[in-house]
Amino acid sequence: MLHAGYSSHMAPILKTISDDQIHEIKQAAFLILERTGCIVNHKGALKLLKEAGAHVKGEQVYVQRHLIEEALRTVPKGFTLYDREGTPALDLSCRKSYFGSSTASPNHRHALKKDIRLTTLEDIAWGARTADALPNLDFVMPFGSAQDVPGDAGELYEFETVVQNTTKPVFFCGYSSKGVELVLDMAAEVAGGKDELTRKPFLVPYPEPITPLKFPHEVVERIFVCASRHMPQITCGAQLTGFTSPVTLAGSLALATAESFFGILLAQLCRPGAPCFLTSGLGAVNMRTGIAMISSPEMTLSLTAQAQLARTIGLPTWGLAGETDSKLLDDQAGAEASLDAVLQALAGVSIIHDVGYMDMGMACSCAMMVLGDEIINWVKRFIQGIEVNAETLAAEITHNVGPGGNYLTQQHTLNHMRRESWQPELFCKDSFETWQKQGAKSLEQRADERVAQILETHKSKPLPESIVSSLQEMRKQGEKQLVK
Repeated sequence: MLHAGYSSHMAPILKTISDDQIHEIKQAAFLILERTGCIVNHKGALKLLKEAGAHVKGEQVYVQRHLIEEALRTVPKGFTLYDREGTPALDLSCRKSYFGSSTASPNHRHALKKDIRLTTLEDIAWGARTADALPNLDFVMPFGSAQDVPGDAGELYEFETVVQNTTKPVFFCGYSSKGVELVLDMAAEVAGGKDELTRKPFLVPYPEPITPLKFPHEVVERIFVCASRHMPQITCGAQLTGFTSPVTLAGSLALATAESFFGILLAQLCRPGAPCFLTSGLGAVNMRTGIAMISSPEMTLSLTAQAQLARTIGLPTWGLAGETDSKLLDDQAGAEASLDAVLQALAGVSIIHDVGYMDMGMACSCAMMVLGDEIINWVKRFIQGIEVNAETLAAEITHNVGPGGNYLTQQHTLNHMRRESWQPELFCKDSFETWQKQGAKSLEQRADERVAQILETHKSKPLPESIVSSLQEMRKQGEKQLVK
């Protein structure tokens, strides 16, 4: 019998731009920073930039490419994120994709009553527990923006709630520099001290500049807080094509890259070697209504292109998938979540967040998160690709079975079926008769039942009581500093 003399495995890969196009986008980004520059409303940053050799005119800063190239030389080329327990969780030094839940929406599709209402701290707790239980979600974000706590101290309440309901890595958007600093202190309490948190970071903030090309004082302060503590950060603006960035995708990518370059420069001037992402928050706008969309082909095209560009520098990227603009858990929701997830994963976008978003990001939904988990399960199986070696080619097995035989009783089938054959948790693959006997339930009904089951049975690994008490006290003291 003939056998493969080697073993090979190739995962499917998607490329949406060429090397020449990447070069042109980079050059345009350098030109934007050299000729147009950025507005920086931060005296300390202006001083650092001027000392580094940038041309500073009032609050307008013009940066030559050699400064950006030096910043890109000192920024780490990938790093590892850990979970709450200090175990390596996300390897961001190579071409891997990880998925996580959505965040910051003011509204919520209630996990049990299924109506749309303002987000509460309880919703955020339930979202973290659901994400903790779902096997295909790799990190967790505060599942909405709590409307029942003081807004100035929202990040303290939200982090305290999330970290008690999951062991997975946490990404969050702070509302103020002081709030970010206090949350990092709380994370250090969980990790066992500031040095231990720096050594094994499980928390990633993302300071967001104002597109186009404006870095307000508060944003710069957040960048400096993260950099000074050597914490990974995502300096990611929100480019809306035709509104806050050029309507052409190439133009928006050039602007987004320039903004990301500048954020990395600020972090490196504060502390060389501070870990950063190179990415964008590029999205499309419905030009008929003027409403931003959370899912569109333009968004995924841009994010996949940005991932290719970032890989030429060796930096991780930021994506958005597993979400929908739909108001219902319907066909549109499944289609949008699936298309964005599979294409961004094929392109190797590093961190793909916002699984569970509905209504253009205005609402979070645990049922949508459950649907997203099922889609990601499918995507992860597809990305495994096809392994080719003597064992998987199974020529000897086919010879033994012979013409007209079957493979069901073969040990080879038993050995490989769990890896080779994808098994859904949520999608219905039963016969029509079986589906009827089980209640003829829709996908939405099954997703809601899965959420209810998780909330009833899943208990996240608890933090020690001493840590819980410390976090509560730190949140109380921090709230006094933040609430005006």
